[in-house]
Amino acid sequence: MADKEAAETYLPAARQALAEFPVAVQQIRTAAISENVSFRVTTADGSDFVLRLHRPGYNSLRELESEGLWRDALAEAGLQVQRALAARDGRHFIPVTIEATGERRYASLVSWLPGQVLGGGPLAVAGAAERQAIFRDLGRFAARIHNQAAGWQEPPGFERPRLDSDGLLGEQPRWGRFWEHGALTQAERSLLLAVRERLRAMLESYGANAENFSLIHADLHPENVLIDPQGRLGVIDFDDSAYGWHGYDLASALIEEHCAEDFSALQGALLAGYREFRTLPARDEAMLPRFMLLRGMALTGWVHERPEHAGDEYFEGIRAMVLARSRALLEEP
Repeated sequence: MADKEAAETYLPAARQALAEFPVAVQQIRTAAISENVSFRVTTADGSDFVLRLHRPGYNSLRELESEGLWRDALAEAGLQVQRALAARDGRHFIPVTIEATGERRYASLVSWLPGQVLGGGPLAVAGAAERQAIFRDLGRFAARIHNQAAGWQEPPGFERPRLDSDGLLGEQPRWGRFWEHGALTQAERSLLLAVRERLRAMLESYGANAENFSLIHADLHPENVLIDPQGRLGVIDFDDSAYGWHGYDLASALIEEHCAEDFSALQGALLAGYREFRTLPARDEAMLPRFMLLRGMALTGWVHERPEHAGDEYFEGIRAMVLARSRALLEEP
């Protein structure tokens, strides 16, 4: 959807929601159009916020509120993340109707996080040493997220989805039934179903405990990571945050570089940065290739449910990687 069309479709609801918040709006600009629709809001005092119209049917109101509670707790722990602004009546999520479509969405307002998006920006033009430095910093950031989550006592009523074995490999995975992707042959579907069972057994053997499983961001790809003028990283978009394995977070940070010539160096830098703040036993590191495969399966399921992305070069590459790694896994003892 083009920005002009999006403004015509969603801007009236955005303005309706903004009227509930204690801000003097000076300007509204389209920031991002995806499942969530985001507007950059500039106020009379020069402050910037993000007004977000959350996708319908993905997270419940309680899950949205819990996302905000955890994000605020991460900010209090010193991490660069967005902070929520409450409406005048204390609510953080305002229900609105998109008149043009009939959709009901929740609107929220959070602080604007300064910096450039890593994906397609600083990461793409950086030299080898700078790319490794960025991934080392990202490893540090991921470790600090996991440290906070592992030691945090969730408040009563806190609720987020689970990216456990069922959430990743069950009959209704959180991101879609990857084995039903329309471009797969019957033989490839059979392969993925066999690997699915192999991975379920591996995850059961690996186990989930306080050392390897907690709240995670679950979508740490470069489009969700910002770098500010001082070189500090910040993370946005906790929409997919869930209870999950720490290795899945690391895999989500790495997977977009899976075919890069310097992939091994980037992975080494990520893990080195992680170990500066959190222990990563050899057993957990050994599971990282499995989580790379699981992340690839999740992305394959995601694109399967969004036919508008059919033929996209990136997702075609992910599907090819999933099939190659699946064949290799079945050949292992």
